[in-house]
Amino acid sequence: MALEFTDASVKQHIESGNIVVVDFWAEWCGPCRMLGPTIDELAQDYEGKAVIGKLNVDNHSETPETYGIRNIPTLLFFKGGKLVDKHVGVAPKNVLAGKIDALL
Repeated sequence: MALEFTDASVKQHIESGNIVVVDFWAEWCGPCRMLGPTIDELAQDYEGKAVIGKLNVDNHSETPETYGIRNIPTLLFFKGGKLVDKHVGVAPKNVLAGKIDALL
């Protein structure tokens, strides 16, 4: 199961230097709900290798504002505390896994 990030917790994870994947989503977003199970599977598949979680943009607005998130779902990929990749919209699990694998 993916982590439920808050503005405070996601900042801590990013600053840890680990590989972090943040899924920006909202409850009312159909494509976000479609992507949700994929994010949960990736979190399980990469446990111990990457930190993967979701940040609800309706409940936590500071982080989306910081990174200029205008569309959801948007996934941001961090390594070493720096933003290294971005994906907007729904994608198959193998595409997202490939992006994570490239960071390992």
